[in-house]
Amino acid sequence: MSERRARIGFVGVGNMGQCAHLKNYVVIPECEVVALAEIRENQGKLVAQRYGIPRVYKTHEDMLAHETLDGIVASQPFNRHGILVPALAKAGVPIFTEKPLAASLAVGEKILQTLKATGATHMVGYHKRSDPATTCAKQEIDRLKATGELGALRYIRILMPAGDWIAAGFRGLLTADDPAGKLDTDPPAADMDAETYKAYGAFVNYYIHQVNLMRFLLGEAYSCTHADPSGVLFVGKSASGVACTIEMSPYQTTIDWQESAMVAFERGYVKLELPAPLASNRPGTVEILRDPAKGTTPQVIRPHLPWDHAMFCQARRFVEVARGNAPPLCDATEALEDLKVAREYIRLRYGK
Repeated sequence: MSERRARIGFVGVGNMGQCAHLKNYVVIPECEVVALAEIRENQGKLVAQRYGIPRVYKTHEDMLAHETLDGIVASQPFNRHGILVPALAKAGVPIFTEKPLAASLAVGEKILQTLKATGATHMVGYHKRSDPATTCAKQEIDRLKATGELGALRYIRILMPAGDWIAAGFRGLLTADDPAGKLDTDPPAADMDAETYKAYGAFVNYYIHQVNLMRFLLGEAYSCTHADPSGVLFVGKSASGVACTIEMSPYQTTIDWQESAMVAFERGYVKLELPAPLASNRPGTVEILRDPAKGTTPQVIRPHLPWDHAMFCQARRFVEVARGNAPPLCDATEALEDLKVAREYIRLRYGK
C-alpha cells in the first residue's frame, strides 16, 4: 500500500472538468493536483488560480513533457477518446475519462489495443458504481445470491426518466472569454450510416450509465434481446437467464431526478434510488424487503448511508488507483462491453 500523495494532472477544465471532477480532487488529502492542461489559456489560468494549481499548460503534450504524474484526469468529449487516450497512455500512468469509452466499437477496440501495448490503466467514469447506495446494494445482492435465503435472482429493472441531472451542480463554475476553438474528433463508425450513428451517439451519451449499471448489479454479462420501437424500453437477458429491462424516459421531470433500480429475488428485493449526477453530499437510498415465509415476519430495511456523493467517491477511488492501492471500478475492457450492448440495442431498434 502506497502512503504517498498522488500527483494528478488534469486535461480540460470545462463544465464537467471543474464541477464533476476537479472540485472533488482538490479536497482529497491523499492527492495533489499539480498541473492542468487547457487549450483556452485564460480559462486555464482562471481555474488554476481559484483551485491553487501551480502550473498551467496549453496542451497535454506540454504537460506530460514537463510533469511527473501518478494519474491523469481527462474530462473530454467521448468522441475524442480515440485521439486522446492513446496519447495519454504513453505516460504509463493511470488515466481517468468520463463514460463512454468511445463513440464507436472500432475506436473502443483501438483504445484497448493501445492500453495493452503501453500497460497503462484506464478507469472509465461510471460514477453510479461509486455511490454509497450502489455499494451497499451490490454487497447485499451478492450476499443474497450466495446464501440463497430469498431464493433465486429473477429480474432487474432500471428506470431513468429525463430530468434535472445538474441539480445546481454548476454553481461556482468559472468561465473565461476564450473562444472554444475546434478540436479533432474520432471518425464515425463505418458500420452505421449518419442517421444511425447519431442515434447510437445519443444513446451511449445518455443511457450508457444504465447499460453499465445493469451488468454491475447482475454480476455477469448480458445482451439486449428487444428494443421497443418507441425508444422507451430496452429488454435484456443475462448469461444465466435473468430477465432485465431499462425504462428510458417514459416521462420526464423538470426540477427533479428520479432514477431507480429494483433487483428482485423470489422472496424479496433490493431497491436502489440514485440522486442527480451532480448533486453534492447526498448519497442514494437502499430499501431491502426480506420475506422468507415459513412463519417469519417480513422485514423492510433502509440502511443509513454516509453523506458522500458518487462523484467524490469516484475521485477518491481513482486517487487510490493512481497510488497503486486499488484497481479501477470499471476498466476499458468492461467499458467496451457496454458499447457492444448499445450496438445490439441500436441494431434491434433501427434494423441497421
